[in-house]
Amino acid sequence: MNEAVKVSNIKKSYGNHVVLEHLDFCVHKGEIFGLLGINGAGKTTTLECIEGLRKYDSGRIAINGKKGIQLQSASLPQYIKALEAVRLFAKWNKAALDETMLDALGIHEFAKKRYNQLSTGQKRRLHLALALTRDPDILFLDEPTAGLDVEGRLSLHEQIRNLKANGKTIILASHDMAEVEDLCDRIAILTGGRIAFIGTVEQLNETIGKHYNITIRTDNKTEKYESDNIGETLLSLLMQYKEDGETVSDIEIDRGSLEQHFIKIAKGA
Repeated sequence: MNEAVKVSNIKKSYGNHVVLEHLDFCVHKGEIFGLLGINGAGKTTTLECIEGLRKYDSGRIAINGKKGIQLQSASLPQYIKALEAVRLFAKWNKAALDETMLDALGIHEFAKKRYNQLSTGQKRRLHLALALTRDPDILFLDEPTAGLDVEGRLSLHEQIRNLKANGKTIILASHDMAEVEDLCDRIAILTGGRIAFIGTVEQLNETIGKHYNITIRTDNKTEKYESDNIGETLLSLLMQYKEDGETVSDIEIDRGSLEQHFIKIAKGA
């Protein structure tokens, strides 16, 4: 069985408000799977249903392995020390301390600091260590780098890649498009409680089409254009500049970003 998680025809409502409707997708073993969606799309509800933290109205969710969960916002007693928290979670889960994992996450660097003394990055690393205490097969990360500086994000990204290299399946919810593009093997975009797209970033680019951004600079101005047909648009623009007697000094062309594609699909374009 190559599926770590299989979501089949899930429906979830709050009163008359339908949050998830006929939700179907699967996550393959050993992949980093990105779950995207604008606020209100049902992303957090989907994660909570899969994690077992929230009941759903109908459908079926199959989990093939042990779960580890790092919530978007989590907290511990203010005066508990970092290593005390790890030992407590290990005892709850009847698991031995994984010193290699603690070293990799740098937990020993702040092991004796109280929770209320930890920086945002240290708290994120501690929460990840707690999620990994029982050596899960499937790891859920909800906005894992929110509030981190550049160095903190890069460090956590390295840890996520290492976890994948060690065979972990990772389900990642994030608003950081660069993070998703850099880490994820596949992504799913939620809109209106349904999957609007699922596949690789490359497949998303193909789905949206060959959308280009064009920047043309002259001695007097800089103008930006968008096009789905780069050849015809560029030829037309250059002829127009020539007719207007303007000398083009520079041209930049790039494909639309993942963020632009995401917004298009998420808003139903």
